[in-house]
Amino acid sequence: MNKVIFTLLFLAFWMNANARVEILKETIRIDRDEWGVPHIHAPLDEEVAYGLAWATATDDFKSIQENYLAARGRLGTVQGKDGAILDFLSLFLGIDQIVEDKIDQAFSPKYRKLLELYCQGINDYAEANPKEVLRKELFPITIKDIVCGYTLSMALMTNVHSSLIKIMQGEISSEALIAPKGSNALAIRKNKTDNGKSFLMVNSHQPLSGPYSWYEAHLQSDEGWNMIGGVFPGGVTIFHGANDSLGWAHTISYADMDDVYQLKMHPTEKLKYLYDGEWLKLEEKKIRLKVKWWLFQIPVKRTVYESVYGPTMRSKDGNYYSIRYASSADIESGEQWYRMNKAKNFQEFQQALEQQHIKGLNVVYADARHNIYYLDNGAFPKRNSKYDWWNILPGDTSATLWSKKEFLPLSDLLQIKNPSCGFVFNTNNSPFLSTGKKCQADESSTPAHTFYFPYQNNRSLRMYELLTEIELFSYEDFKRLKYDQKFGKPAYTYSMANIENVFELSEKQYPDLKEVLELIQTWDRVSDVDSYGATIVNLFSSMYIRDLVKKIGIPVHENYLTEEEIVTYLRKTQDHLMKYFGTVKIPLGDVQKLVRGDKEIPVGGMMDVIAAMHNRPHIDGKYRIETGESYIMMIQWDKNGPTIETISPFGASSHPDSPHYSDQMDLFVAQKLKPMSLNYFRDQGIGTLKQHALSRQE
Repeated sequence: MNKVIFTLLFLAFWMNANARVEILKETIRIDRDEWGVPHIHAPLDEEVAYGLAWATATDDFKSIQENYLAARGRLGTVQGKDGAILDFLSLFLGIDQIVEDKIDQAFSPKYRKLLELYCQGINDYAEANPKEVLRKELFPITIKDIVCGYTLSMALMTNVHSSLIKIMQGEISSEALIAPKGSNALAIRKNKTDNGKSFLMVNSHQPLSGPYSWYEAHLQSDEGWNMIGGVFPGGVTIFHGANDSLGWAHTISYADMDDVYQLKMHPTEKLKYLYDGEWLKLEEKKIRLKVKWWLFQIPVKRTVYESVYGPTMRSKDGNYYSIRYASSADIESGEQWYRMNKAKNFQEFQQALEQQHIKGLNVVYADARHNIYYLDNGAFPKRNSKYDWWNILPGDTSATLWSKKEFLPLSDLLQIKNPSCGFVFNTNNSPFLSTGKKCQADESSTPAHTFYFPYQNNRSLRMYELLTEIELFSYEDFKRLKYDQKFGKPAYTYSMANIENVFELSEKQYPDLKEVLELIQTWDRVSDVDSYGATIVNLFSSMYIRDLVKKIGIPVHENYLTEEEIVTYLRKTQDHLMKYFGTVKIPLGDVQKLVRGDKEIPVGGMMDVIAAMHNRPHIDGKYRIETGESYIMMIQWDKNGPTIETISPFGASSHPDSPHYSDQMDLFVAQKLKPMSLNYFRDQGIGTLKQHALSRQE
């Protein structure tokens, strides 16, 4: 192994959010494997958190800082307009005040210690590496910064930004606020595998880089924390992955957890709105942003409001709208993840889930005892059944004002454990297709059923097809399913519900598209690098969805293309390929690339196939992958624990001069995985160490 041991013994003053306390650091070891993935060991959990902070900062300090700048509403100072949009969301929602009101009483002493030492790890790194600091005023990082980061992330995970887009309708770039475009999670029980093991697939579709990209780490303490998985830069624990006993994957739920209200304003008195027969006055709030423009910081001011429902804004249509969102109810998602990391069996894991601090993230679970489990997770307030909560609500009555203290308990949410069908999955689709049909939950008996997302997508339909056509899965079958690149027949995706019509156009009616239509209609619907038809359908879809997002925002459900739109975007695709490549018959891999620095590799996949890829324009007519297949973990469970394989799209480090900047790209594109082990330190002959250190990898 090409390993690096960080060594430094020190006695130092450590900073928490409120005071300086003296702590003796003894044993923190960060060992890098051949792929540069950090394996972190220490006696105490909080010392491991310090090690995670240092390791993450070593590899991607920029993304950590961007995460905390957004939480403070200052990302625009380094990213310009795009960063300012996230700043606006944070300030509009009042993330800072939500955290301020709750932080003193929110956490257990143990988790608070984790937060304190993680903060100190980040601050120590910043002090040791001042040239990497983006904004000096960001430091020192405090516990509040971390918790604000988590709270903003939870708002994004419950699709608050989609509600904001409904209100603003084009005033800002909805493209900068869209949710991750999908995720996959699958667990197969031993009764459906040929080797008697249970399988788990962790396959979130996130941005490939930046503050919401995955960072892989192995965390181990003498207090029983032993976890491998993915975390966002700036996160204090693993968000999803596996420990010795169990593992889980998250997908985003598109269930209805946030609401938009139209206020009834007074005809003559400014800022007064009707509520239960009385005229109340909106509270004004001034949002002050700073936006980077060239060498300058441009101040931007915006007036927003607060009603009894929540954050309020005047829309372009002249009306005032309020947002009420479930994730503002608490700030404790980080501690729930810590409890999930430390769980040793299904009972302990479910006890962590019962805290219900993680909003909007579904769970697909497997463990060494061959339990599998699916939870379509959400924070569902107790709402008045007389109203249509999926649409804009009347904002003049307490009948639509739900309490932030009354949510449906975990027992009322859709859950499936150990179905006889042998599998559970989710691809951001309706929870009422998440296992075999004879094992599926009864929709009518699920208290939250009216709030669950009702739509399927190509990934859910294709995954169900593959899961039901094989009686017993080998591990190779499991991996083939995970890497499937086939577009369904009939084609369907809820943003282009009638995309199958693309395959049915007549070349006699549109003779100028003759060659394009021939390539589409003879396509086997597999989006591999050698496919000609995939190139056309991929670019067509990308161009159309990109314009749709700019126009009305997403997710757009049951959106139907007109024939005119289909023809228009096929012509745009044809024109693009002819302009840059001189032909429409060009392999997908010649157009679509995985790009890191100067390295470009042809890559397959497209929107809404299981091995999903979402691209954006690159150079010379080519497209580069921006979102989609990112951190992948595949696990086999038996009585001896997990056998784990993982891969990342680029590498462990974001530094171009690092050997681990792009060393996983070739494996990633080839759909291959690397082995990972929870027994790393034991396998290396490393026991508990009394005096080990921390220093930056040279």
